[in-house]
Amino acid sequence: MRPLLALLATGHLAGSLFSQTPGRRIVVDRNHTVIGFKASTLLFGVPGRFQTYTVDLKGNPEAPEGGQVNVSLKTASINTAIASRDEHLRSADFLDAAKHPTISFTSSKVWREGGKLQVQGTLDLHGVKKELTIPFEEASGKNGAGNDSWSYSATVSLNRKEFGVGAESIAAKISLKDTVELNLLLVVYAEEAAPVPVELKKAPARRKG
Repeated sequence: MRPLLALLATGHLAGSLFSQTPGRRIVVDRNHTVIGFKASTLLFGVPGRFQTYTVDLKGNPEAPEGGQVNVSLKTASINTAIASRDEHLRSADFLDAAKHPTISFTSSKVWREGGKLQVQGTLDLHGVKKELTIPFEEASGKNGAGNDSWSYSATVSLNRKEFGVGAESIAAKISLKDTVELNLLLVVYAEEAAPVPVELKKAPARRKG
């Protein structure tokens, strides 16, 4: 991801910046950030991702404890690479995108424990809100352009029935397992901040005479 603070980018992904330091800003890396999942049937796993979302992070990537993370996904942007299946997942049988157009996560606490960055918050999915703690693994280094970069990756399991997803679907009752695995990767990088333009005021004209 690229840094997160108050910048909303256009396109499939919108991001914001981390708190800025003089001369640089942190930006969400759209090419590598993934908000994905894997659901499983009795026969095989079904990987997918959400393609349209916003991320608002406040804090310092070099010292993220005490920061804030807010993520909002467009439910209808779910993509499992099969159009007919995606339409079914958007329907009232599963996510009901018409009634619940967004899925959101709002953090309440960020701290380090057990060698990981723990992010606790509220997940709002399918009209149901539940507390969730996500343990992120951290990495830092230079990206291909030579910019300082940070990544945060995590895998966490949810019980879809606790959120009422697919609870009444015949297809789900026949073959879909209850557990859904979330696969998250947030990548940000630092870049030089654009100089702030300075407006020069004209001196008042001298009065003749």
